[in-house]
Amino acid sequence: MSKLSGVNHIFFDLDHTLWDFDKNSKLAFETIFEKNKIVVPVEEFLAVYSPINFRYWKYFRESKITKEQLRYGRLKKSFEGLKVNIDDYLITKLSDDYITHLPDHNHLFDGTLELLEELNKNYKLHIITNGFEEVQALKLKKSKIDHFFKTVTSSESVGVKKPDMRIFHHALSTAGAGVAESVMIGDTYEADILGAQRVGMRTIFFNYHKEIAHNEQLVIDRIDSVKIFL
Repeated sequence: MSKLSGVNHIFFDLDHTLWDFDKNSKLAFETIFEKNKIVVPVEEFLAVYSPINFRYWKYFRESKITKEQLRYGRLKKSFEGLKVNIDDYLITKLSDDYITHLPDHNHLFDGTLELLEELNKNYKLHIITNGFEEVQALKLKKSKIDHFFKTVTSSESVGVKKPDMRIFHHALSTAGAGVAESVMIGDTYEADILGAQRVGMRTIFFNYHKEIAHNEQLVIDRIDSVKIFL
C-alpha cells in the first residue's frame, strides 16, 4: 500500500473523526433528559433524531439555515416525529442544555490519543471544523488533546463552512502550510474530502458512516489506521 510522500501538515476534522460524537452526544442527552424530566427513552429518541440532525447539518453547511435554526429545528422535528408534545420554551431550554453538557463527555475513538502522540513527533497537526467554535474549543481542552494542534480553524471564525474552498485556504494560510505538503482527514465525504480536494489537498477518508467506498480515495475504517498511509 503506497504511502503519502512529502507530507508535513495533517489537518483533521474533529467530530466523528477524533472525538466520538455519537457516544458523547448520547450521554449528553441522557443528562439533559433527566434534568428536564423528559420521559422519552434516549435510544428511541436518537433513532429519530440522528437522521434529522444529519439533514439539518447539511442544510447548515449549505447556509440554508442559521445556527439557531439548526439547534432548535432538529429537536422540534425529532419530538414531532415521536409525536411527543413539547412547548417551544422547553425545546429552547433543551437546545441550550445540550450545548452546555455536550463537552462534559469526551470519549475519543479507540487509538486516537496514541495516534496523535505518534504523529506529533514528525508532523504539524491542525483542526478544521464546522462545529460551533465555543463548543469545539471545550471538546479539545476537556479531552486533553488541544496541545497537539498548532492551529484550529472553525467555520464560525472564517465565516464559511466546509466544503467551501475558502475555509481550507484560510486554514492552510494560518498554518503556513503548502497544499502539496498537506493532507486532510475527515469523515464527511462532501465536506471534508471533496472540499479539501478542490483546493488540491490530498485526503484520507475515515469512513465512519460506512458509506459506499469511493474508489479514488484512501479510505480507513479506524482512525488509527491513518498511519499506514504516512
